Amino acid sequence: MSTGEKLQALDVFHPDRMANRILGMGDVVSLVEKAQQQIDAEEAARLQKKISKNQFDLQDFYEQIQQIKKMGNMKDLLGMIPGVGKAIKDMEFSEDTFKQTEAIIMSMTPRERQEPEILNGSRRERIARGSGTKVQDVNQLLKQFGEMKQMMRKMNGGMPGGAVGQAMSRMRSPFGR
Repeated sequence: MSTGEKLQALDVFHPDRMANRILGMGDVVSLVEKAQQQIDAEEAARLQKKISKNQFDLQDFYEQIQQIKKMGNMKDLLGMIPGVGKAIKDMEFSEDTFKQTEAIIMSMTPRERQEPEILNGSRRERIARGSGTKVQDVNQLLKQFGEMKQMMRKMNGGMPGGAVGQAMSRMRSPFGR
């Protein structure tokens, strides 16, 4: 079956999964299968360790965006989550969804990606010029990244080996390792 116009939009047809998508019940099985095809188990373990130590940085975030992009069209991916399909039915997602974020991150030096707290006004202006965006866009990305990092810290119990780290260490890897 095809979920779009490009060759990458071809997928194996599963009638029950298609019916679930149409009814807005999602297709978590296909979503997990796509993730398993794209995510390297060693990389996932490395990332989990960084998150548990509160060391997740903008370079890691950039790499995660690349993984998501490999999985396919954002609207199709979100449509696989139960309850989300109907909510986004009339929304349009550009294939350029992540381009601005990627441009901002890639306009930073490696040290700035690792330590975004060093980004003062002049650095933010340079990043905005280099990425073809506005300083407000850079500020918004940094604010959202800070909020995401804070949420990760809370989910992790605020310390290495917190709730998320402990739960993940008890789970079997979905990648067969």
